[in-house]
Amino acid sequence: MLPLARYRLHWRATTPIHFPDYAGSMLRGAFGHALRRVSCMTRQKECTGCPLHSTCPYPAIFAPPPVEHALQRFTQIPAPYLIEPPAWGERSLAPGGAFSFNLVLCGRALKELPLITLALRQALQRGIGPGDGQAELIAIHQQTGQPGSASDELLIHQPTEGQFVAHSHTLPAPIIQECEEITLHFSTPLRLQENGHALPPNRLTPRALLMALIRRGSLMAEFHGAKPPGWNFSELNQQAAAVNDEKDLKWQDWTRRSARQQQTMKLGGVIGQWKLKGNLAPFLPALHLGQWLHVGKETVFGLGRYHFEHNPETNAISPERTLQAIERMEVNAQVR
Repeated sequence: MLPLARYRLHWRATTPIHFPDYAGSMLRGAFGHALRRVSCMTRQKECTGCPLHSTCPYPAIFAPPPVEHALQRFTQIPAPYLIEPPAWGERSLAPGGAFSFNLVLCGRALKELPLITLALRQALQRGIGPGDGQAELIAIHQQTGQPGSASDELLIHQPTEGQFVAHSHTLPAPIIQECEEITLHFSTPLRLQENGHALPPNRLTPRALLMALIRRGSLMAEFHGAKPPGWNFSELNQQAAAVNDEKDLKWQDWTRRSARQQQTMKLGGVIGQWKLKGNLAPFLPALHLGQWLHVGKETVFGLGRYHFEHNPETNAISPERTLQAIERMEVNAQVR
């Protein structure tokens, strides 16, 4: 449905680097500027009106153009990448200090991995954060295991070698096909919005979460995959309304400085555990996919990241039955 991969990039500081509480915005901004520098051939100040706009990798990856769509008019379609920054917490690294962050790519962005890697290397060589701290890339691994577990990793690139190792863009199969209880662990702020404002824990509902996951998974597959999954939104919306929950969530504040808008923006959200109870089988494909795509607003910064776990005593299903269930869903979607 959607070619997708998560990469872990390992770095070594060459000058002192200072990381803010949450480095997602800092890394994304540095990446965007560097990607434009290495991609742009016309050197125009603005991408609008550029004769190469439709073929340039910069807008395709970093700022996909607006489109008309049945769900809504997008000022920008969902980007085929997101950055998962280092763990929360302000800190400084001395020269020689090691750090890592993740990069999730899908669709065309996967084919541009060498270009994206070059842009990130140049971004961190020029400097990031206060004092323009610099770093060099050590290696890139693809994370091939299930989220939230001791992930298997495949070494796919070392700058000293130059080449990228061929690797799969297929996610590991979900380990369950049906269950009545799962727990989602949100490690970065979840921002589900209503009237332009992020909802606090007491106003979040399973329906809002599940339908946000359905919309994001469907749109990403439509814009960056072979085809949309054909999920029945009306039917799923009714089923989501019957799901119950238990929350252990708290508000996590975060602010970022927007260079483009020249203002400080508050982008807090909720983190913690969210238990869902009910008929969750129709939502498992979207829940599984969301562990890579995240959910909510500002996912390109790494917000809305989670993994989920289930009760193995009541929910354990074989991988073979899981794949059969996914195949049945695809057949039913085609019939509809």
